Amino acid sequence: MTHHAVRIHQHGGPEALSYEAVDVPDPGAGEVRLAQTAVGLNYIDVYHRTGLYPVPGLPCTLGMEAAGTVAAVGPDVTDVCPGDRVAYAAPPLGAYADARIMPADRVVPLPTGISDRQAAAMMLQGMTVEYLIRRVFPVQPGMPVLFHAAAGGVGLIACQWLNAIGATVIGTVGSRDKADTARAHGCHHPIVYTEEDFTERVREITGGEGVPVVYDGVGAATWDGSLACLRRRGMMVSFGNASGAVTEFNPGELAKRGSLFLTRPTLMDYTADRQDLLDSANALFEVVQRGDVVVEINQTYSLSEAAQAHRDLEARRTTGSTILLP
Repeated sequence: MTHHAVRIHQHGGPEALSYEAVDVPDPGAGEVRLAQTAVGLNYIDVYHRTGLYPVPGLPCTLGMEAAGTVAAVGPDVTDVCPGDRVAYAAPPLGAYADARIMPADRVVPLPTGISDRQAAAMMLQGMTVEYLIRRVFPVQPGMPVLFHAAAGGVGLIACQWLNAIGATVIGTVGSRDKADTARAHGCHHPIVYTEEDFTERVREITGGEGVPVVYDGVGAATWDGSLACLRRRGMMVSFGNASGAVTEFNPGELAKRGSLFLTRPTLMDYTADRQDLLDSANALFEVVQRGDVVVEINQTYSLSEAAQAHRDLEARRTTGSTILLP
C-alpha cells in the first residue's frame, strides 16, 4: 500500500513542504505502526520548517501531534494493541503522514468520548496548559493569574481551564476582537496591550498587589512587564518566545523585585515519564469530556494542502485549532 507524507528536503518557506509517497516499515521492538486519521498543526512546525529549531536530518517529515489507530505492534509492546485508538504530541517528528512508526510509550489511548479530530487538535496545546497550571505552579481557586496571548490556541484552553478551577483570569491580547474571543472563553479581564499598559492594568485589577504567577509564552516583548506584574515571591513561568528569546538576564533582578521565582519549563520534561504523560493526557480528556474546556477546530485542510495551512498560520489567518486530514 502506498503511503504519503509531507517532507522538507531543505529549510525554507511553505513552498519547501513536499507531499510525496513514502515507505512505512514494520514496527521494531517497543514501536507501533499507526494509521493516522487527523494531524495537528502547531507553530513549532513552522520553526522546524525554517530551521529555527533543529530537525534530526534532511529530508524530514514534519509534525508533532496526531491521532489514529494502532495498525501493528512490535515485540515487547504491552501498553497498546492493534485496533486501539491513540493520540500523541511528542517527538520524534513525523506526524504529517497517513501512517508512521512511533515509540509505543509515547502514544496515549483515547477514551470513547474524545474524537480523533479533537485529540489531534488539542494534545500539544492542552497538555501544555495542564502542566503549566497544575504542576509548574498549581493554581488555586480565587487566585489572580496573568496569561499572555490569551486568544491564542494555548491561551483559549488556559482561559477555560483556569476559569473552571475558579481563578481570576487576566489575559493580554493584541486587538479588541481578540479581547472578545478571550472573554467568551473565560478570561475575566482581557487587556489589549496595544492600547494600555498591561503592567499598570494588572496592578489596578489586583488592588496594587500583583499576581502570584505570570505565564509568558511571548518572550522578549513582555519580559520586563511580566516581572513587574508579580507580587512578592511570585513565579515567572517563561514557556515560549513567540516575540524572540530573552538573551540576557541578571538574576539580581529577582531579588530586587521581591524574591521572585523564575522557571523555563518544557512539555517534554513534564511528560518524559510514561505515567506523567498518561496523567497529563487523562486530566485533559477529563476537562474536555466534562465540557469545562471546548476545543474549537476552526480550520481543516487535507494533508496535501499543508503548505497553504502554513501560509495561513504565519499570516495569522487562523483562529483556535487547525488540523490536517490524511
